[in-house]
Amino acid sequence: MLQKIKKIDGVILVILVLLMVVSIFSIYSVTHGRDKLDGSHIKMIKFYILGFIAFIGLTFVDYRLLVKYALYVYVTGIGVLVLVSFIGTEQNGAQGWLKFGSFSLQPAELFKLILILFLAAVLVRKNKNKLLFWRDVVPLGLMSLLPFLIVLSQNDLGNALSYIVILVGLLWIGNIKFTHALIGLLIIGGSAAAGIMSYIHYHDEIKDFLTDIGRSHWVERFDPWLVPEEATAKASYHTKNAKMAIASGGMSGEGYMEGSSVQTDRVPYTYSDSIFVQIAEEFGFVGSALVLLLYFILIHRMILIALECKDRGGPFLIVGIVAMMLYQIFENIGAFIGLMPLTGITLPFISFGGTSLLINMASIGLVMSVRLHGQEVEEDLPSPTIYSSPVKQG
Repeated sequence: MLQKIKKIDGVILVILVLLMVVSIFSIYSVTHGRDKLDGSHIKMIKFYILGFIAFIGLTFVDYRLLVKYALYVYVTGIGVLVLVSFIGTEQNGAQGWLKFGSFSLQPAELFKLILILFLAAVLVRKNKNKLLFWRDVVPLGLMSLLPFLIVLSQNDLGNALSYIVILVGLLWIGNIKFTHALIGLLIIGGSAAAGIMSYIHYHDEIKDFLTDIGRSHWVERFDPWLVPEEATAKASYHTKNAKMAIASGGMSGEGYMEGSSVQTDRVPYTYSDSIFVQIAEEFGFVGSALVLLLYFILIHRMILIALECKDRGGPFLIVGIVAMMLYQIFENIGAFIGLMPLTGITLPFISFGGTSLLINMASIGLVMSVRLHGQEVEEDLPSPTIYSSPVKQG
């Protein structure tokens, strides 16, 4: 046990503590003295305590056991997602929470980690062979498309898109053929470009269609991003004020608890989705850059652990987690500087939210488990699989 404790990455621990400090002070800045939000920083401290318990617990659990039984975990996760569609409660327009008294759980957040485990388990069984398109890539795509559609039906576009990002990241290192990867990238890029151009040129028709199917809030998110001249004052309010707040922060910021926009509630959800706006306005470019530097160091350390791992499953797990976090960081910050649409994705380790923090801390716990157990002699994983795949390429 002592030898394993010595293997824990001290740099990652320090980064987690620093992100915790940033989170608590940022949340306190924009919730102190506000009726319903006052004390949110105390709740976040409690979430972090639970998060570190999850981190420590998964650190000492052999991740290969989780990979071995990933199929059962995946099926259970799908069942929970379906359950949410029937009995889930709604928050901010998305029906994605299960309530247990005063405690609430967002299964769509949890399923990101479940999907990473499941895809890693399947890729491990390939034993470094090239992925066959119909036998491997298509089934993996369908297994990722299923939760994507379920969560999309719950009006949670941000988490739904994260499943696709995780799939692409794991296929990329899963020994996919170059031609298949190139075709896939061309299809994804072409579809995205065609979708954007269609939205711009056929805005009114698409707006009417989305309204008819009950997705009018998507219009409010896409309009400020793609056609700001068509966006209503309500739709552009959030991102417009966020950009102004970030710009007003300048190089060194307006000062802690002195942000002219975030302290007057001109930017919604500054304690959760929009917490980067608080950092940018009150600490400026310097504070924002330091936060991004912490993320860079964290991801860099995770990649180093993946490169040092001797087991096949460890690198797949870590790449999936890195893809998940990079997407969250880029989507969250990009939404407030005009690079991405606003989807309600939280900023990892900083935004207020129990489920999001617990999943991110658990993910880092899995990364640390790879560091502790990934140097051991690789074992075959006789786990159940969703389909059989030949060892030799035919």
